[in-house]
Amino acid sequence: MHRYLYFAVLCFSTVMLAGCGDNVELHRKLSEQEANEVIAELADKQIRAQKIPAKDGVVVRVRTNDISRAVRTLEAVGLPKAGRSTLGDIFRKEGVISTPLEERARYIYALSQELEATLSNIDGVIVARVHVVLPERVAPGEPVQPASASVFIKHDPRLEPDNIQPRVRRMVASSIPGMASAIENTQKLTVVFVPATTYQEKQQLTYLGPFLVPEQDLVFWRNSILAPFVVLMLGGIAWLVWRRRDTHIQPTKPAIVSPHE
Repeated sequence: MHRYLYFAVLCFSTVMLAGCGDNVELHRKLSEQEANEVIAELADKQIRAQKIPAKDGVVVRVRTNDISRAVRTLEAVGLPKAGRSTLGDIFRKEGVISTPLEERARYIYALSQELEATLSNIDGVIVARVHVVLPERVAPGEPVQPASASVFIKHDPRLEPDNIQPRVRRMVASSIPGMASAIENTQKLTVVFVPATTYQEKQQLTYLGPFLVPEQDLVFWRNSILAPFVVLMLGGIAWLVWRRRDTHIQPTKPAIVSPHE
């Protein structure tokens, strides 16, 4: 009897696994917060994701059938966010003497990174890029070239650029040496806003009986519905075989003869 039950359970597991696609790695080396943001965004699009801790961070995996939708969904909202270097990271003590030109280049890069990180924290900002030019004398005797900056912001279409542009200009101008008076100067400080293209999911639906289900999940739901019937059928067959076998091996009771006969 146990052998037949084992066979029934094995068949049930096989049927269920047949509806589950293989998983593929979507992102790795994420922090816990980044992984949670990715999974939350995918869940809003009904994309099942799995979070797996690893030695070098967190790995996020999705089903193979969902990889295309997952990539496009995250690209539309700028997740996971790109890592930024801080001033402390750029000017970490390494025991190597840098030239003034190298120090200047590192300072400009670190300043841009700090500004990009701050702008990215504004609600609705998907991608922020800042290019900084510090005051510089091109040649001896020549006038000093004034500082300038250009800002690129890719934002959610629901964000109104006019509402945040004055604050962005004020923050950038006050963060760069020599630009405190360039808040309204569009030649020294340029801010460009570009709305992001919203990802319009074109999910194919198909009928499973009276219900509409995603086409990529059709096999899973079909197997989920058929699996209980298959198990019941196999269990019934196993029970009949066991009963029949038990009847065949049951010993025949000898007839009791009355002593008076």
